[in-house]
Amino acid sequence: MAEQGEGGRGDAGSARPPGGIVRMGLFFYGAMGIAALLWRMATPGESILHPSAEAAARAWSLSAALGVGVAAGLAAIGVSEVLTRWTTLGRALSDLLAESIGPLDRPNAWLLALASGLAEEMFFRGALQPQVGLVAASLLFGAAHFMPRRELVLWSVFAVGIGLGLGALYEWTGQLAAPVAAHVLVNGINLPRLAARAKQAGSVAEGDGVDLDPRA
Repeated sequence: MAEQGEGGRGDAGSARPPGGIVRMGLFFYGAMGIAALLWRMATPGESILHPSAEAAARAWSLSAALGVGVAAGLAAIGVSEVLTRWTTLGRALSDLLAESIGPLDRPNAWLLALASGLAEEMFFRGALQPQVGLVAASLLFGAAHFMPRRELVLWSVFAVGIGLGLGALYEWTGQLAAPVAAHVLVNGINLPRLAARAKQAGSVAEGDGVDLDPRA
């Protein structure tokens, strides 16, 4: 999922450099991935790459799993685009996410997309789902993306739906590579678009003579 960051604003309307946000994100997702790997390794005979030893025996080939993951990611991006273009709540959600992410450049956006997609799938699908099941893992995935604001209700609902889809991919293909590919693609496309949306909104505000510093 496109992640929320602390894309804060600096003095006189200038945006703070995103380097600190990226470093914090990489540290957080690195810790999450390591925790997931250690958790899964604590179960003898199981691999984080597959839902179970039985699933590993019937798992799809890596190339097929990556292919269906990419297809699922494109479908999720399409749904997100429809919601943004055709619903008021979707537009409000995109504006809020763009504001929170801030002015990330494309390389940093893709770096965070790769880290978040890989780490979250390792944790929620690779480690958690085999323990609690598809539905519970998806609800917890949605809860992890919950924000107590009316404008972000759609975000939480969408996260649960995406969690169910990613978890189903994991079970169906028997490969963690499928949900990882879908998740990384969704974040890799959406994060740069949200960052561009934030930059555009900032340019419009500056052109209108609006002080972007909320402390002013």
